[in-house]
Amino acid sequence: MKSYLSILVFALLLTSCASKRGAVLRNPNDRADGYKGTVNTNRTIKSTSVSGLAYIDQYKGIAIREMNQYGIPASIKLAQALLESGNGNSYLAREANNHFGIKCGGVWNGKSITRDDDNPNDCFRVYGNPEESFKDHSQFLLRKRYEKLFTLDKDDYKGWARGLKEAGYATNPRYPELLIDLIERYQLQQYDRTETFVEKEKREEKVVEMIEVKTESEPPIQTEKMKSPVAMVIHEVRSSETLYSLSKRYNVSVEQIKQLNAMGSDNLSVGQLLVISK
Repeated sequence: MKSYLSILVFALLLTSCASKRGAVLRNPNDRADGYKGTVNTNRTIKSTSVSGLAYIDQYKGIAIREMNQYGIPASIKLAQALLESGNGNSYLAREANNHFGIKCGGVWNGKSITRDDDNPNDCFRVYGNPEESFKDHSQFLLRKRYEKLFTLDKDDYKGWARGLKEAGYATNPRYPELLIDLIERYQLQQYDRTETFVEKEKREEKVVEMIEVKTESEPPIQTEKMKSPVAMVIHEVRSSETLYSLSKRYNVSVEQIKQLNAMGSDNLSVGQLLVISK
């Protein structure tokens, strides 16, 4: 009997050791479904949305070209576009190819569309395609107010995010964090490029010259009317949230949220950005 008990205890000890060894060798972040990402139980896991990924894939090329020409990080332009157009689903993006909310001020002689904003029936620019909007956004930034930003490295997305807020581009105090969060979640920094000292010096000289020309040719009052500081309400969808719960939280209708975001159904995904109001 004692011999039998000794064998049983020994077998249990071996099983326990094997189990412990398995726990040590196993990656705690591995899941049965094969997911290898890091699981952080201390906060809500942030993810990308399908519409955001599709938007980035569609416009990353033009963002990179604009970066190489002027020095605006491609990651910054893409993150701003994601925010200001609600992944391309905002009214202005859909109806006017206007992804950055630029108004008819300055020297604009093209098509326009009216929409209530700071004033009833504010005039907004209509572009032939979204790419024109991305290019015009670069031209909008080529002004004295943002001149200091162009002295930053063109892969310094954090410096650009903070600099835009300091220059008055947005009223939301969390605007830099919103941009940085989007950039790092979607890994948009992979599209940014470094440049040599000589390349940076040449680019800065070209940009300064362009800003000087704009300052002389565009009346300051008209320039200020081109774009209101970004003040839209953007919500990042969290687990268990629904359109109904969001409508109650922000005191807007479900239909308004769906219309602003061109949604055909009530389905939401974690990490999805929703334009709540503009």
